[in-house]
Amino acid sequence: MESSAPVQLDHQPEAVDAPAEPGLRRSMGPRHLIMIAMGGVIGSGLFLSSGYTISQAGPLGAVIAYLVGAFVVYLVMACLGELAIAYPVSGAFHIYASRSIGPATGFATAWLYWLCWAVAIGSEFTASGLLMQRWFPDVEVWVWCLVFAAILFGFNAVSSKFFGESEFWFAIIKVGAIIALIVLGGAALFGFHPLSESGNHPVMLENFNTSGGLFPNGFTGVLVTALAVFYAFSGSELIGVAAGETTDPARNIPKAMRSTVVRLLIFFVGAIAVIAATVPFEQVGLDESPFVTVFSSVGIPYAADIMNFVIITALLSAGNSGLFSCARMLYSLADEGHAPKALKRLTRRGIPLVALSVSMVGGIASLISSVVAPETVYLALVSVAGFAVVGVWMSITASHFFHRKAFVRNGGSVKDLAYKAPLFPLVPILAFALCLISLVGIAFDPQQIAALYFGVPFVGACYAYFYFRYRRPAKSGPTS
Repeated sequence: MESSAPVQLDHQPEAVDAPAEPGLRRSMGPRHLIMIAMGGVIGSGLFLSSGYTISQAGPLGAVIAYLVGAFVVYLVMACLGELAIAYPVSGAFHIYASRSIGPATGFATAWLYWLCWAVAIGSEFTASGLLMQRWFPDVEVWVWCLVFAAILFGFNAVSSKFFGESEFWFAIIKVGAIIALIVLGGAALFGFHPLSESGNHPVMLENFNTSGGLFPNGFTGVLVTALAVFYAFSGSELIGVAAGETTDPARNIPKAMRSTVVRLLIFFVGAIAVIAATVPFEQVGLDESPFVTVFSSVGIPYAADIMNFVIITALLSAGNSGLFSCARMLYSLADEGHAPKALKRLTRRGIPLVALSVSMVGGIASLISSVVAPETVYLALVSVAGFAVVGVWMSITASHFFHRKAFVRNGGSVKDLAYKAPLFPLVPILAFALCLISLVGIAFDPQQIAALYFGVPFVGACYAYFYFRYRRPAKSGPTS
């Protein structure tokens, strides 16, 4: 049984300025953090699989699902803020769990998050290849996967600052696209669509009253989409991954987290509301981005092609953030002695190049999916990645719960914390419960249940491997 007693915690305020691991550079500021988080979040989950969410939950159900998702993100980010300042190290999720819960949980969390982004990279490549077929229908999807993989590898291999800058500008492009959708689509809903050739454009929220009522598939339709929605918000936790490469984490991490939550609420819920009110829920799916559908319905010349380009850029941006996260997680595992030492090798610019190369394995999944059945396997990839990120969120909230308990028990004062999550212990408990409910919900969806069939045994295998491979008495702290 893994001990829940954490190792000795330093509750002095100076702990927040602990240095990063040797070799990694603190070269990113708050604007980089915000855009890395935004870049990781705004990807295929919003631009492509949001169509699936609307088709399953209905227009109103989709908006409710994304509101719940944004609320859960806020809860998780509140827990993450306190942990990221207490342990400002790169790839820190498993560090949180290792020190607050136990080393086996930390090990499982690290590999689960690596799985999340390795699979997500594949889904972003596949989605990009599907959208490229709008212009190049005769070119196979796997060809585009190879091209995009090479581009993103190059962005990550230069330096963390170069990665941060590239992600900053990528994120600006797709945030601009979302703003355009909300403004132009919203104007059309109020009757202002002079370029639209169709005279029957929906007005206000009339699309919300479907032939099957406000919830055409019942409330179960909302429940089964929870995992897909949580996957759409995955990436917000990347702030914690980048903590070890951030200047002045005690000041910049809380600032970036607050900004990220507010922007996600506005952009995601606003975009979903416009899409749901514009496109009949029976006509959305994975064959075309709902963004392209909305701009086509508004009638803006060449808007669909422009949006297709922007969306591909957005998907690659999310993959860019995911590759960064995968590499840092493997580096951190190697630094802890729980992965091959080769993964800890750094270039002269402080880039874990071996870990970066291994993380490109996600691209293999995208190649397989693009050859076998792009749309079907894409949804399976999204489900597995969603299971993984929800598992990591549960680990973050549990880690925060035990960390705060141990901090006070060891003589620390909550008033001395540079950042503290509000309403403790309600916030971590509520976040954990909502994440657990989302995992239960996918058992009712035959298209997503594969995530449970794969995800649960994967977590079990991580625990089993840790106990057989690394179980030995520790010099200090808990034993496992």
